[in-house]
Amino acid sequence: MVMEKTERTVAELMLDQLSLFGVKRIYGVVGDATIGLIDALAKQDKIQYIAVKHESTAAFMASAEAKLTGMLGVCTATMGPGATNLLNGLGDAYADKAPVLAITGQAPTNKIGIEYQQYIDQQELMKPFAAYSANLASPDAVIDVLQKAARTSLGQRAVTHLSIPKDIFMMPATGEPRSLPDVIEGPSIFSKESLEQATEIMKTAKRPMILAGSGAAQTSDELEKLADLWGAGILVSLGGKGLLDESSPQLLQGIGEGGNPYASDLFKEADVVLMAGTTWWPEGYVPTGARIIQIDRHFDKFVKDIPTELGITGKTEEVLPFLTESLQGFSRSEDWVTRCQEVKEKWAAQIEKEGSTGGFPVHPARIIRALDRTVAPDAILALDTGDNTVWTNRIFRQKDQSVLFSGYWRTMGFGLPAAMAAKLAKPEKQVVAIVGDGGLQMVLADLLTATRYELGITVVVLNNESLQMERDKIQAEKKKEVGVDLTNPDFVKLAEACGWKGLRASSDTELESLLEEALNTNAPTLVDISTAQVFFPETK
Repeated sequence: MVMEKTERTVAELMLDQLSLFGVKRIYGVVGDATIGLIDALAKQDKIQYIAVKHESTAAFMASAEAKLTGMLGVCTATMGPGATNLLNGLGDAYADKAPVLAITGQAPTNKIGIEYQQYIDQQELMKPFAAYSANLASPDAVIDVLQKAARTSLGQRAVTHLSIPKDIFMMPATGEPRSLPDVIEGPSIFSKESLEQATEIMKTAKRPMILAGSGAAQTSDELEKLADLWGAGILVSLGGKGLLDESSPQLLQGIGEGGNPYASDLFKEADVVLMAGTTWWPEGYVPTGARIIQIDRHFDKFVKDIPTELGITGKTEEVLPFLTESLQGFSRSEDWVTRCQEVKEKWAAQIEKEGSTGGFPVHPARIIRALDRTVAPDAILALDTGDNTVWTNRIFRQKDQSVLFSGYWRTMGFGLPAAMAAKLAKPEKQVVAIVGDGGLQMVLADLLTATRYELGITVVVLNNESLQMERDKIQAEKKKEVGVDLTNPDFVKLAEACGWKGLRASSDTELESLLEEALNTNAPTLVDISTAQVFFPETK
């Protein structure tokens, strides 16, 4: 597909090309070096410009949108401090393999490489995060560099970056937008015979376990079928939360921080582990001497310090049916199945008891239990990084909810931007951000972004006036602490000053009704819950 030729500036041509890629939004902060791009955005309506308060928020939102949709997320900033402020969000996208393109302004072409205000070599700046970074040196190359950036981001699920000199944005453009090539992705060539090595390993198992992640999202039914036939328990990474309904007989929840501690002990006894669509390996909880089979689409994911014996390159949903077929007639260990069921029941009883803990300030487990009783079964949950993350992982009983979080980068401040991006991308969905008071304070100014774009999200603040996760880790290492206490504003008054509806819990008994009120409010709503400072049980 080729668009009709018209006279355009470089910036205008860029927007036409990005629109053809399917880009609906660009997140950013206006700056001097991007005036040409801002002018072009103001003259069209195919791509919405989302003006945020800080460039890190723009990059977080682009990363969250890319994680949620699988499409190209785009953020923009001016040169110098604008570009450097993007880095935290780009680090998140890089670490979690989200396809994000960052477009930054650069010094005019006649000032590049000399002493000039805000100038820095942006290709060197972006090198740790960007799989491809280029400075546009000629208007004639704009389509080619955008094509390469988009193909790299989407093909490798990577961050890419283009710096555009201020004057080039406004130069007459040459070239025409081009669609990315259609890719017909046929099935991988698997058969019972080609997977014979995997099934032979699996047939040796007396104590099998499956570790599943987001890469198994399309195969939950087959995963349960295989686990039942093989006699395996299923553990999930945080990215796999929501993969299976909590009632699934084989699901033992997660391991590690926030996971099922009884399953962690059980996992250490496993003799064969099948990793399905995850690159996460729970350090400190791993079985000794177990035989590891890993399924993933990208072979480079088999090198993350996981002692994989056999790697299978392909989609989990294409591989599992053949494994299930090959295991027909397998004599599973009923003793192991019974132990898995006992671990599941023991953990379910414990977290039900924790989730019913009374008192005020409210126990964090009680807050998460109230949330899983009230949020929609298909809601989008945006988690900040901190104590709220591990308590959600521990207590929340997933259904079909999608969960956005900062997986490998683990940055604070992700929750609110992710929720806003999710509501923009999926306006029909209920979106709930579960944040700590520390993480929220890093992005407080962007409460006004939700107001500006009328985003009906709910933000639930676990307000314990501390960086509780860090306090727990300091205490676990028997060290002295400083800097973990927070000086908090009145979050309700602050939210109301920003045009939000603010609600505050006054007891643990009213949580469900308060959350129902918030979730049924068609406007940005903040719920402030005074939260007990509880040492997280699995802190190491």
